[in-house]
Amino acid sequence: MFSNNSIYKSYYNWWKNVDKLILFLILTLFFLGLFFSLVSTSLIASDKLNTNSYFFFIKHLGLILLGICLLISFSLFEKSKLFKISIILFFVFFVCLILVAFIGVEVRGSKRWMDLPGPLPRFQPVELLKPFFIVMIATILSLENKRNIYFKYLLSFLILAPIVIFLASQPDIGQTLLITLTWLSLIFISGINLFVFFSFFIFIGALFSSLIFFVPKFYYIQQRLLSFLVPNTGNNYQSEKASEAIINGGFFGKGIGEGTLKNRIPEAHTDYIVSVISEEFGVLFIILLMIIFLFFVYQVFKKLYFENNNQIKLILVGSISIIILQALIHIGVNIRLLPTTGMTLPYISYGGSSIISTSILSGIILNLTKRKINY
Repeated sequence: MFSNNSIYKSYYNWWKNVDKLILFLILTLFFLGLFFSLVSTSLIASDKLNTNSYFFFIKHLGLILLGICLLISFSLFEKSKLFKISIILFFVFFVCLILVAFIGVEVRGSKRWMDLPGPLPRFQPVELLKPFFIVMIATILSLENKRNIYFKYLLSFLILAPIVIFLASQPDIGQTLLITLTWLSLIFISGINLFVFFSFFIFIGALFSSLIFFVPKFYYIQQRLLSFLVPNTGNNYQSEKASEAIINGGFFGKGIGEGTLKNRIPEAHTDYIVSVISEEFGVLFIILLMIIFLFFVYQVFKKLYFENNNQIKLILVGSISIIILQALIHIGVNIRLLPTTGMTLPYISYGGSSIISTSILSGIILNLTKRKINY
């Protein structure tokens, strides 16, 4: 049993050592997402499901509070314990990802979710896999093998490959692309020979192209790409309305509650949250939001200058990379620079699995950026 004194000391040490600016920026992003949920999207989403007007807001609040608990928990662990737990959880959620193919729940033609027993909610295994995938790959890439320096890259690829296969089979090309790009960023930062890196890059590019153009299951991706490249073909309703909303909002927005996009497309509170915010609060607010994101990234990268442990460096780079890439993909879809992927905006979008995943990732970042002083 833990005494009250030992619990107090643990939290006291945590508060003294944690990077308070990074913590503040993370909480700011989470509560901005909650604010937008309250004033812009939750009422409409609840009306569509004929539930209590504040159903989505209350659920969003509950998820953020759970996320903060997970964030603190993962930031409290000793680093060695954090790495061990992360690797165990990687295999747990990897098994869950495999099980999706057999007992997963299909929604709108994609089998990406699992139902938990009893009152527990549905979740998306790949979202919970992502933080631990980064720790796993970073751990492998930090191995020292003087006899064969490329063994660790091959091993990391063998970890990536089955994840990509199971994600592609769901199908979930957006998450497949995100996981693959994160892996590429990690092997690049680890110091891989550029010829080997570009060989991996070309191979993966050729593999994706083959899947998209020669496997019937991925015909829908061809259609999305075609409708994106040739706007007059295919169904571009959601992306067109999203880009229209940004234009109509202008620099200062229409005002709180005055936007129409949230009434016109089904996933406004998740996949198109940037367009909803821009329509009601203006492009100026989106720029402010991006400044907060970039300042958060800058604060984490500042810590890398003082870190000598390669494993920790790679985990931090991987964590920031996946957040940046996901944000860029989300924004790119909203402004029609990219075809529709169904990607949420980290910290801001509604989505249970996404919020929990981002919270765990943030907890890992806070853990690895703490000062190494105990009181």
